[in-house]
Amino acid sequence: MATLTTATKIGERETLSDVIARIDSDETPVYSAAQKRTNNGIFAEFLVQELATPATNNHRAEGADMTDTGVTALTRFGNYHQVSTRGFLISGTVEAVDKAGVESEVAYQTVLAGLDLRRDIEKMVTDTNVARDSGSPRKSASLITWITNGDAPSDMAFATGDGSDVADLTGTARALTLAQIDTAMQAAWTDGGNPRLLVASAGNRANISDLSQAGTNLVTNQATTTASKPVSFNGAVSILFNDFGQLEVIPSRSMSNDKVFLIDPDHVAIGAINGRNFAEQEIAATGDAQKRQILTEWTLMPDAPKAHAAVIGLNGS
Repeated sequence: MATLTTATKIGERETLSDVIARIDSDETPVYSAAQKRTNNGIFAEFLVQELATPATNNHRAEGADMTDTGVTALTRFGNYHQVSTRGFLISGTVEAVDKAGVESEVAYQTVLAGLDLRRDIEKMVTDTNVARDSGSPRKSASLITWITNGDAPSDMAFATGDGSDVADLTGTARALTLAQIDTAMQAAWTDGGNPRLLVASAGNRANISDLSQAGTNLVTNQATTTASKPVSFNGAVSILFNDFGQLEVIPSRSMSNDKVFLIDPDHVAIGAINGRNFAEQEIAATGDAQKRQILTEWTLMPDAPKAHAAVIGLNGS
C-alpha cells in the first residue's frame, strides 16, 4: 500500500484555490432506500410469514364444530455479515502543512473512505451474483440471489430465493420491453409485494424512456404556448404506472446493463454488527505516517424476498 506523500499530494495552498470538488458521485439508491438494522451475530436471521391460500368453500352450518384449517408456518431466512474496509496512509508532513480546502487531511480522507465504502456496498448488493458464504472471508448474498419473481429468457433462471445459490445468468440476452417490466411487477404484487422503485443502469434508464406502449412512445411532447416564455421538452420517464402500481425509475451508477430491479423498500434492509458500522480505526503507526481504516461488517436482509422482482438477461439495448 503506497503512503501519500507531498510528492504525490495535490492541493498545497500556493497552487490551488480553497475549493475541492468530488467528481465521483456518492449516490447509492438501494443502500439509501434500505432500512438500517443492528445485529449481534455474524449470521443474521429473519422470519417471513406468508398468508394461507384463500379458501373458496369457507361456509359452515350453524352450530358446527370447529374445523382445523391448519397453520402457516414461518419461513426462516439468513445471511452472513461480511467485513468491508477502506484504508489509507497519510504522511506526517501532509497532515502538518498548510493545505488548500481541507484543515485535516486525515479527517477529509476519512469522509471520502466512508463514501467509497458505501458505494462498494451498493455495487456488491446490486451488481454481483454471489451466494452467502460462511468461509473466510465471509460473504453476504447479493440481491439477485434472493429474487424468484420476474422475467427471464428461457435459457436463464432465477436462484432458489434464499441466498444459498446464484442465479443462472448465462444465456441469450435480449432488449428490455415494457411487457417484461409488467410481468415482473405482477409477479411481485401477486406474492404480496408492492415494488415502488425500478433501479436500472444508465443504459437501461435511457432505454425505458424510449419504450413504447401500443405503438405510442412513453415520452410524448406537446408544446402549446401563447405567452412569450421558454417551451419545455420532456425527454425522460420518471414514473412508470401499470396495473399493479407505480414505479419510480432511478438510475444507478453501480449497475450493469444485464438486469433491472423492482424493489419494495419496505422489505429490504442493510444490517450491521453492533459497533462495527462504519467504524473508524486508527492503526498503529510503523513510520512517519498515520494509518486509518473505515470498517463495516454488514449484510443484506431482504426480509420478504418475494416482494421484489427483476428483469434479467438484458443486452442494454
